[in-house]
Amino acid sequence: MSASPGLNVCMSGSATSCEECLLIHPSCAWCAQEDFGQARTLNSRCDFSQNLQKRGCDAPFIENPRSGSSLLRSKPLSSKGSGVTQYDVIQIYPQKISLSLRPGDQTSFEVQVRPVEDYPVDLYYLMDLSLSMKDDLDTIRNLGTKLAEEMRKLTSNFRLGFGSFVDKNISPFSYTAPKYQDNPCNGYKLFPNCVPTFGFRHLLSLTDKVDRFNEEVQKQMVSRNRDAPEGGFDAILQAAVCKEKIGWRKEAYHLLVFATDDVPHLALDGKLGGLVHPHDGQCHLNDKNEYSAANKMDYPSLALLGEKLAENNIFLIFAVTKRHYVLYKNLTALIPGTTVEILDQDSKNIIQLIVNAYNNIRSKVELSIWDHPEDLSLAFTATCQDGQPLTGLRKCADVKIGDTVSFNITVDARGCPPKGTRKSFTIRPVGFKDRLEVSVDYRCDCSCTYYTKTNSSRCNSAGTYSCGMCRCEPGYLGARCECEEGEVDHQHLSACREAEGKQVCSGRGECSCNQCLCYESEFGKIYGTFCECDDFSCARHKGILCSGHGECHCGECKCHAGYIGDNCNCSTETASCVSDDGKICSGRGSCVCGRCQCTEPGAFGDTCEKCPTCPDACGTKRECIECRLFNTGRLADNQTCQRMCKDEIITVETLKTDDSNTVQCVYKTENDCVMKFTYSEHANGQSVLTALKEPECAVAPNAMTVLLAVVGSILLMGIVLLALWKLVITIHDRREFARFQSARSRAHKAHLHAQFDISETKVIICHLKLSYKLINPVDFFFLSQLY
Repeated sequence: MSASPGLNVCMSGSATSCEECLLIHPSCAWCAQEDFGQARTLNSRCDFSQNLQKRGCDAPFIENPRSGSSLLRSKPLSSKGSGVTQYDVIQIYPQKISLSLRPGDQTSFEVQVRPVEDYPVDLYYLMDLSLSMKDDLDTIRNLGTKLAEEMRKLTSNFRLGFGSFVDKNISPFSYTAPKYQDNPCNGYKLFPNCVPTFGFRHLLSLTDKVDRFNEEVQKQMVSRNRDAPEGGFDAILQAAVCKEKIGWRKEAYHLLVFATDDVPHLALDGKLGGLVHPHDGQCHLNDKNEYSAANKMDYPSLALLGEKLAENNIFLIFAVTKRHYVLYKNLTALIPGTTVEILDQDSKNIIQLIVNAYNNIRSKVELSIWDHPEDLSLAFTATCQDGQPLTGLRKCADVKIGDTVSFNITVDARGCPPKGTRKSFTIRPVGFKDRLEVSVDYRCDCSCTYYTKTNSSRCNSAGTYSCGMCRCEPGYLGARCECEEGEVDHQHLSACREAEGKQVCSGRGECSCNQCLCYESEFGKIYGTFCECDDFSCARHKGILCSGHGECHCGECKCHAGYIGDNCNCSTETASCVSDDGKICSGRGSCVCGRCQCTEPGAFGDTCEKCPTCPDACGTKRECIECRLFNTGRLADNQTCQRMCKDEIITVETLKTDDSNTVQCVYKTENDCVMKFTYSEHANGQSVLTALKEPECAVAPNAMTVLLAVVGSILLMGIVLLALWKLVITIHDRREFARFQSARSRAHKAHLHAQFDISETKVIICHLKLSYKLINPVDFFFLSQLY
């Protein structure tokens, strides 16, 4: 627990003794030093250990017992079970430990379990011999030999036993009429002869002579009961608790195979037959090895059954028919160390069933707790073969023989028992004979109490000195019982007032022997001649005294170097205001109390580094585009680029320019290309640059294309000029031809009148000569002859 300013659970508990202090919280400690504390102060001796040392208590005088554990027996794990060392096989480590627990102070220890190879096996076959199991009885008559062959593939030390059951021989469970006493099958046409009904018979103690198993099975005959359920749970309990008669070995796996084709009777069913006494959980086999209390006590409960099976390290295997599988599967959740397998109608698969069940049992390791003290809480973390810790689990599955699995166990004491009490509990892997014994010692006492002295001179012979303080006798006061109650009067109290009319010791202390003894506060220290000062009544910032950057002295914050202000919340350092480009607040603001106050319109961010609307926004971000995308520019150095350019850059094929919330930026690259990008700020404060994948560059024209274009243009212009020339000539010719036709018409008229003006003719000829190039030569000759 932190000793930071605020509620101090140790001091707020008002402990008056060391033992009371230790019970407040596991972090609380007590100072037993005689001269602990400053004068004129009622010091609390109960505080955090580090606080006590700061206040002047020497470490040897601090009572702060811690929880812990110590190994008492830790033999190494074994790897093989059979052989000459089978009685020294160790499958759990350690075997005995001692815990010292202080209430609330947790301690942990580790337990390792390793199922060893070739461990001895005792298997007791308990069979239902009711009439419906006749076919099964015929099937298992040679079971012993075959089963022993299969089991010896798994262990070299195997023993086999046999017992049978039917039900209680009372009504309504069985036929009780006189004619059925010797033969309950009397009158039953399908099978007219059978043996009298019995509860449980132990027929063969565990033995390695498997031929005897076959002999006993062949002697057996079925019986008959009245209702469908059987009395199998009576038989299971007797097989578990009658250890000597059954022959269970201590150094062996104990397997109890329960073969039946119907459901079992449970506790309270016996009341139907008048059996009101609950089962006592004891062995009741008579000289004939028959269950003698079948007609005297009720059937055992599931809880009793589970307890006795676990107590004797017995794995119970339910071999049941398919239609009852679900029922027995549910029972396995209520009885630790049990498994269920489906039995064929005639028990043909019984050998494989047992082998499978054995392998299934050997592949699981589960811890069980015995004699668990109620005031202890245990928390488990399993580390199975994959090495991964599984919190809250105390079971590992799919464990191979020889694998080691571990469990971390955390123990916490919730209180203190009477002095001198020692408790213990046992941790056992289910079905294993191995166990871990855990003894618990409670650390609720302080060592300083052993030196308690009554009528001590340290207490002016008026009190008992214990753990650094005096407990005064009635009528005496003071830290050392130095004052009597009658000495406290008005005159003495006035010496404890700062001024007339003010409270005694400012209301925060006691006046003892003409001086103020200030109270201890859960919020801090009260001090001063009249208890007028403290170290917690100063200005706070966000709930933190003096902002955590100063000390509170008598109501005023004394700031640490580098901080100023009434509550020391203003830092004089400017390092936090330096932007990535080395400028204070990016040149867009000022550093006030260690934080940037942006003055440039539109600028924001911790160092005013974000400003989409600033004139230099594009220029600033351009450098990041250059170094991040193309490794060019002023920031091309990778470390500088990574340090100064932390904005997200998105590259696109086509840049959208229709977003009003983005700034459009364009610049010219070294290669005279144009690079475009946009700059925006998301609502979460993140700057986002969206840029083209590549700059836009002009493409140089092809020389051949230019040549062809020029030649083509010249030819086109020539053709156009020729066409224009031809058009002009054609128009001119048509005009001249029209004039010629007009002149010819006039000449013809003149010839008819025989008058011709020669001078006019010459003019025409002259004109025609001028137009020689424009008139067809034939026409010209004709005109010459005419005129």
